[in-house]
Amino acid sequence: MKNNLQYFSYFYNYLGYRLLITFFVSLFVGLLDGVGLALFIPLLKLVATSAEGAGEDPVSELVVNYLEIPPTLVNILLLIFVFFALKGVAKFLEGFVRVRYQQYFMRKIRISNIDLLNSYDYKNFIKADVGRIQNTFTGEVGKVNSAFRFYFKAFQYGVLVVVYVSMAFFADPLFSLMVVTGGILTNFLFTFLYKRTKYLSRKLTSENHIFQDLLIQKVAFFKYLKTTGLNIPYSKKLKRNIRSLEGLQRKIGIIDSMLAALREPVVVLIIVVAIYLQVVFFDQNVGLILLSLLLLYRALTFFMAMQEQWNFFLGVSGSMENMEKFSEELKVGRESSGSQIFQGLRDKIRLDHVSFQYDSKEVLKDIELEIRKNETVALVGESGSGKSTLIGIISGLLKPSKGNYFIDKQNVSELENTSLSRHIGYVSQDVNIFNDTIYNNVTFWAEDTSENREKFKQAVEKAAIYNFIKGLPKEEETFLGNNGINLSGGQKQRLAIARELFKKVDLLLLDEATSALDGETEATIQQNIDRLKGQMTIIIIAHRLATIKSADRIVVLKNGKIQAMGSYKELMTDSEVFQEMIEFQNL
Repeated sequence: MKNNLQYFSYFYNYLGYRLLITFFVSLFVGLLDGVGLALFIPLLKLVATSAEGAGEDPVSELVVNYLEIPPTLVNILLLIFVFFALKGVAKFLEGFVRVRYQQYFMRKIRISNIDLLNSYDYKNFIKADVGRIQNTFTGEVGKVNSAFRFYFKAFQYGVLVVVYVSMAFFADPLFSLMVVTGGILTNFLFTFLYKRTKYLSRKLTSENHIFQDLLIQKVAFFKYLKTTGLNIPYSKKLKRNIRSLEGLQRKIGIIDSMLAALREPVVVLIIVVAIYLQVVFFDQNVGLILLSLLLLYRALTFFMAMQEQWNFFLGVSGSMENMEKFSEELKVGRESSGSQIFQGLRDKIRLDHVSFQYDSKEVLKDIELEIRKNETVALVGESGSGKSTLIGIISGLLKPSKGNYFIDKQNVSELENTSLSRHIGYVSQDVNIFNDTIYNNVTFWAEDTSENREKFKQAVEKAAIYNFIKGLPKEEETFLGNNGINLSGGQKQRLAIARELFKKVDLLLLDEATSALDGETEATIQQNIDRLKGQMTIIIIAHRLATIKSADRIVVLKNGKIQAMGSYKELMTDSEVFQEMIEFQNL
């Protein structure tokens, strides 16, 4: 009962009053079906004897007398038709309502999780299980959809059982009590099967997470695995997981088959035993229990169907529990956000004694840095010195563990995250190219207007990729394939830079953005970036120090601390760390 209430509460959180509508529609279907069946009793009596005896059965007597319709053959036949016709209408309404609410339920889950993922803290995201996220957003959604269907099928059948049993008690309490007792006892027979199904469902969900994780990595690392021949042993690992999934699904299927096989024999056994006791021990005439027998057989049939649907539901309940936990984790891991809308950089950004740590490892230590509007600043240092983490904090992607980060004297913690992100451009070493046209990749699906076309042209010219695009047969309407599979690394980088230039941002962050370029292209882009000096604030991470000679300032990082800061010439004179870096690169 406790679990059932939890499941009900889960669905209620998404559907609200719609659950009550579902309940009343199912109740209406059951009542119409029960009354329609009850009307067969006076019909049988009319055929066997005469109309005078038609009203002796309490249920049919109540219906016929309440409606004040003479119990003639024609009238009863018409009543039976009317009630079953109404039941057909109610059944259609029940199916229509269920489909509508099922789609509404799934839409709410998908949209809710997408919104929660949008606000998920990046620090939590990088520690999350990618396979679980992928599986929850894809395969698990379909299973939760099935859980909804099975749950409400079981719920509907439960309503019908209550209706039929209530009407049967009204007709013959003793016989009904015996049959209901037998039905309740059968529930103990299925308890073990229910627990087993629920256990297997949870294991199946866990194995599906692993499968998705392995599959994502196989696709992402395909080139490496194929080149090194490791794709064969890796595929063996994937196949073992597939066989494990198959075994779990087979066990759940066997339990479902057992329930289906037991369904009718158990119903008949209960009815047979109840009739025997009623006739032999209580000396009742079989004819007097005919209506109760009909209603209770119907009730037991739906009772067994309810148990079958409930087991189907338990077979996917692990997915629903996973979805609930996943949504809760996204809520708990939501990033903090202020309420002030960021309007754009007007003066400067300032980091005041900022430190940052991943778990117990301190990556940045007591950083004090001020960057003026439209200044170009380069961050240099050995791998692991904290350059990318510092960029993450400046972009608002990461929050300082200690200290404060100000933009125009306003603490970034007070700013609304999305409004800040819209003013920031970011190009990393790992470029993201979408499976769409060049135009849509650069403009991010902006409306196709003459103004946006001109902005597109300016952006690709500044990113030094205009001539390449014009040399393609379909030019900017060329599809780029999965993650730009038809592009070189340099072409991907230039498109990514063009995308950020199209946005016309205040702050442009280049995280080793030119690392994949050849020397000539890198020099061309560097010239174009130099032309942007004074138009926006630019922060550059670069390993090749020759590319940052024109920066207004260079910040040298080592072990998470600022070791030196100044222009290229100043650092060449005053910083031993910088001089060593220059000598190492033979500049």
